[in-house]
Amino acid sequence: MPGSPGSTETQARTVMDAAMNDVPAPSAAAAPAPPPEPTARLVIQRGLCRGPSALVPEDLYCVVEWGGARRERHRVELAPASQVSTNTYFGRVHATYWQRWTDVTEVEVSMRASGSGRIRVLASDTNKVWRIVAAYDVADAQGAAVRLNAPIDRFVDGGGLWLEFTTETGELAVSDVRWTVPAPAVRPVSVVICTYNRVEDGLNTLQALADDPEPLATVDLIYVVDQGSDPLESRPRFADVAARLGDRLRYIRQPNLGGAGGFTRGLFEVAGAGDERADVVFMDDDVLLEPEILIRLTAFANRTTHPTIVGGQMLNLLHPGHLHISAEYADPELLLVGLPVPGALKEAYLLGLDERRLPIVQERRVDTEYNGWWSCLIPAEIVDAIGYPLPLFFQWDDVEFGYRARAHGFPTVALPGAGVWHADFGWKDWDEWHRYFNIRNGLITAALHTGFSVRRIGRRVGQLLAQYLVGMQYGLSATLLQAVEDFLDGPEILDDGSAAAAARIRQIRAAYPETVMHPISEGGNDFRDMQVVRAANPPGKERLTWLKRAVFHATGRSVHRTGMVPAGDAHWWHVSNFERAVVTDMSEQGIRIRTRDRALALELAKRGARVLRRLAVEGPSVVERYRAAQPRLTSRENWARLYGLDQPRPPVHSVMEP
Repeated sequence: MPGSPGSTETQARTVMDAAMNDVPAPSAAAAPAPPPEPTARLVIQRGLCRGPSALVPEDLYCVVEWGGARRERHRVELAPASQVSTNTYFGRVHATYWQRWTDVTEVEVSMRASGSGRIRVLASDTNKVWRIVAAYDVADAQGAAVRLNAPIDRFVDGGGLWLEFTTETGELAVSDVRWTVPAPAVRPVSVVICTYNRVEDGLNTLQALADDPEPLATVDLIYVVDQGSDPLESRPRFADVAARLGDRLRYIRQPNLGGAGGFTRGLFEVAGAGDERADVVFMDDDVLLEPEILIRLTAFANRTTHPTIVGGQMLNLLHPGHLHISAEYADPELLLVGLPVPGALKEAYLLGLDERRLPIVQERRVDTEYNGWWSCLIPAEIVDAIGYPLPLFFQWDDVEFGYRARAHGFPTVALPGAGVWHADFGWKDWDEWHRYFNIRNGLITAALHTGFSVRRIGRRVGQLLAQYLVGMQYGLSATLLQAVEDFLDGPEILDDGSAAAAARIRQIRAAYPETVMHPISEGGNDFRDMQVVRAANPPGKERLTWLKRAVFHATGRSVHRTGMVPAGDAHWWHVSNFERAVVTDMSEQGIRIRTRDRALALELAKRGARVLRRLAVEGPSVVERYRAAQPRLTSRENWARLYGLDQPRPPVHSVMEP
């Protein structure tokens, strides 16, 4: 590591050089030893100062703490009397994860520096208390190479590393920051993008990959699995992007088998190539891609001590300064996903400060139990050991695979600082057709990975049904019951990859008017019927409140004849006060109109009673059927059948071939 002028290290080197001058030169017969070969380095992350788009905040990368600075993608220029810190979501090296899951003991950070100023490497502990690890003073430099080293040795429970740049009277420019570790043998990497009728989103993702050569260089192949009726290849722009990606790109058209079928096709192709050490990175089509995620996921996976699923994190697309969740778990028996692991950040504002006015970062390490497939790396060794994903169409496919991997001893790491922006979950209405898959696939996951308490599950299903009925969500009630009934029909419902179920549930829901979103202009002709009625405090005794609402429904009484309910107030215990409620859709793009129908509620309640009896009686035997069918459903042969590849077909080819 170079030392600053007048530093102890420089003085030590000067003394050493003087002593060596007194050593006699070797004789002519003694050939000088060749210089040591430089050690190969693996870039684990780049020091970026701006995002891939003007739609994301620069402060997610580096923060101007005082003074002024110009931030570019790979460069920052500080004015005199300024300070810039990379103690941010994308800027810091999350050292605690590297110490826990890899064999790395030291990281080197290199950069180019011009001008005058001070460069420091700082570290933190679990309580966000910082310390200086290394420092270098730059004096009138012109593109000087600077290298600093930091041990990965005091981060078991938490902490990270970051850079701090400071100027006094001069200016300082820093560029080309690279954090590196010794490089292991390189693993082949393939990216799989699953897309369905999101042409512009899919092309934007491919464009982002093509525009950033360094992350692209980590990738061997890019599989685009297009399952839509509006294909990417129909656009002139696709040909342009394909030409730039060249032989890396493999474009596959297939019937719609959901996210599970699209992503699994990539695993199918890579595993079929016979390289057990290959990594596959899943990537949603509807993300704002930070290409840097490829460098960070693949580098981390290369250095883990055991094959590990390495997941990228999700930031909210509509609110790009917010992190969805940093580590999560599921409770399949309660049909719940996305539960925060204790200590994890959830819907955290990454640009804010905590109560001590320190940055909001994931300081303490938290271990996730699975990772969503908006961006996630899966080593081929894991597929070889546990099989392919289940043909669930979508919803819970990533959760089930993560828990199956855990059961076989393969962990999942949700890596902070490796993120993409994905559509905010909180802005998607719960009353949609995909709720069917959330319920049905949750039950399947419970059958495979829990003790499947019929009492606990039945209580949860009954609770949801009761709330939906008094909340006048009759279509959602039918969706719930159809999901449970289909689950009880057994694993044969997955034999077609759930394609028929996806079409059938849409048809079922079409009979219920409140499942349709309308423009707000269709809420009513009298503005007095659209007066907003806010919810009161949550009930202290939910069961008694529900009984009261049910009696009111049965006897035709209500607190409000009509009114408008904001999305955030659309709790069952509030909406059930109305005869007719105009409820804002969670997307804020329109409204749902719920109208009380006592006869329909009674019909669905009776059906629900029959379903709950079936669940209690048939549940245990159905669980055994799912467990017995799992090896078949997750086999390569089953997926080959679903893809139609068990019949003679032309091979998958590069889009650059004629």
